[in-house]
Amino acid sequence: MHDFKISNLNSYIPFNFLNQNILPKNSILILETGEKFFGYSFGSEKLGIGELCFNTSMTGYQEIITDPSYTNQIISFTFPHIGNVGTNFNDYEGKSNVSGVITRQLPSKESNWRSDKNFSEWLKDLSIPGIAGIDTRKLTKIIRNRKSINAIIAKIDKTDSLSELNEILQNHPSMNGLELFSKISTKKEYFWNENLHELIKLSKKQNNKQLKIIAFDYGVKSNILRNLYDRNFEVSVLPYTTTIEEIISKNPDGIFLSNGPGDPKASDPNVFKLLKNLTSLKIPIFGICIGHQLIALTLGAKTSKMKQGHRGANHPVKNLETNSVEITSQNHGFIVDKQSLPSDLQITHISLFDQSIEGLKHRELPIFSVQFHPEASPGPTDTSYLFDKFYNLCLEYSNAKKN
Repeated sequence: MHDFKISNLNSYIPFNFLNQNILPKNSILILETGEKFFGYSFGSEKLGIGELCFNTSMTGYQEIITDPSYTNQIISFTFPHIGNVGTNFNDYEGKSNVSGVITRQLPSKESNWRSDKNFSEWLKDLSIPGIAGIDTRKLTKIIRNRKSINAIIAKIDKTDSLSELNEILQNHPSMNGLELFSKISTKKEYFWNENLHELIKLSKKQNNKQLKIIAFDYGVKSNILRNLYDRNFEVSVLPYTTTIEEIISKNPDGIFLSNGPGDPKASDPNVFKLLKNLTSLKIPIFGICIGHQLIALTLGAKTSKMKQGHRGANHPVKNLETNSVEITSQNHGFIVDKQSLPSDLQITHISLFDQSIEGLKHRELPIFSVQFHPEASPGPTDTSYLFDKFYNLCLEYSNAKKN
């Protein structure tokens, strides 16, 4: 049994094998703070380096790994059963740029009627390295006590020396000050035409009038676009480099600012110039995640790196306008600073974990945003009203244009 090579396994070995120490540990995780963890390699055998973060979700690992907001990050899953339902062709959120995956245990053989490919082979196809057998609770505590940690995953027999890995790690840039839109944004316009999957389609009224909106792609998730399309929007997805002249020529009824990775303050200055011009048009604007942060920065607020990010599917948020609690899905490492808010921005949602800002609206203009992800439906419908709110604002704006 000691002759097994994990990289050659197409289906996985049950976790109780690991308890019997049958398989040799053949992979290493090194943190820039010096801690080292040895584990079992799966997925791609390439080197993986990026900011280390943890996600507490119990489901949705395929959607998480294909979320472009995780670009240049290594994801540590706190839930032990990752990969046990395999992967499929429907649950993609976008093109994955994840640097690595960390799990407590090697997944067992996949068991789900929707599965098209097992987890390790899928990661290999995406060139994402994985390491299993890691004490993810200990890892989570380390991450919680640091503001930002880079890490590296390497297969031992592919590694020349620990000193070489440490040198690569120390030279890797921090997420602070890192611009990533240029790495993942679409290069040309495309139109989205896919509805919500029937498996997750919820009772929504079909709006009668189709409205035209522009969605800026900073790393947009597919399910956001599905939710917009499902509201009877004609969705034109554009690069972040689009000019104000191009937008005016399209005469949209609304503007959507997507999620995305990186430090919002490091965005191309033309992004803020464009958004400033858009606010002067008094056109409805809705932002999610980094779109929320870009709105805040454009209107005079500041953002900062969190000590630990919010990444999970069960984060309670208080809606200050209705005094209700909403269960949300979250994935962000930066926040809008409360103390920096200009007087024309009003807080609409706050996190019940740390009281950080989770939603904003302009007091006079049709502009609003949320830090969390209403398209992820962990509630499952707690925050889907935000897409309806956007539609109503766009409808009002469209009708006013004709008068």
